[in-house]
Amino acid sequence: MSSKVTTWRRLQMRRAAGYVAAISACLPAYAAGPVDEAYVRSLAARGKTVLIMEYYDGQGNVSERKGYASASGFKAVSPTDFRVDANLTVHLYGIEACTGDMVNRKEGFAGSCEDYARQGLATLLQSPRVIYCRAFVSETGAQAQDATCYGYYNYPGSLDTVDMFEEQLVSLGSHRVAKRSDGTPTRTDLKEAEDIGRRGYGMWADPRIAAQ
Repeated sequence: MSSKVTTWRRLQMRRAAGYVAAISACLPAYAAGPVDEAYVRSLAARGKTVLIMEYYDGQGNVSERKGYASASGFKAVSPTDFRVDANLTVHLYGIEACTGDMVNRKEGFAGSCEDYARQGLATLLQSPRVIYCRAFVSETGAQAQDATCYGYYNYPGSLDTVDMFEEQLVSLGSHRVAKRSDGTPTRTDLKEAEDIGRRGYGMWADPRIAAQ
């Protein structure tokens, strides 16, 4: 985990330096087993951001796969959603922004929780070479699809990693794990990530958020 939670910080550092870039066990990411990082890396195409949607049946088998490519990348349209094309928006399942306003003095941010979370997602979307998402087959054809997604980031000589979007966002405190109506977390697999975020990163730098 510790080697994985640095991607967003590295992207922020690169941007600051002037570099233009930057759920439980039933979730497809786990029902289908660990992500094959070599496979994700193999999908990269020069000059394009490649996005792959894989749809899984109840036995964890791939039932369908769809591919997209964009020369300009994919953009956040909400704190938890990004648009693929006019007919498809991907929703990162099981995470959410905090409620109301927040302040993070270290980052110089004061504003709405939604704006802060959307900035976090936008940062992750700036420079992946590949975005690899898993969803249930029941999502096929829907305009808004619940999924869990991974980004492949490569800067020769400094960074070569495949990281889960939700894990990165929660560990940096831009998002938190959403809860069901009974108060239980929707993503038990993200507990470690949220524990890291709660050490004072992102939204958790504001003591009001911990009380929500």
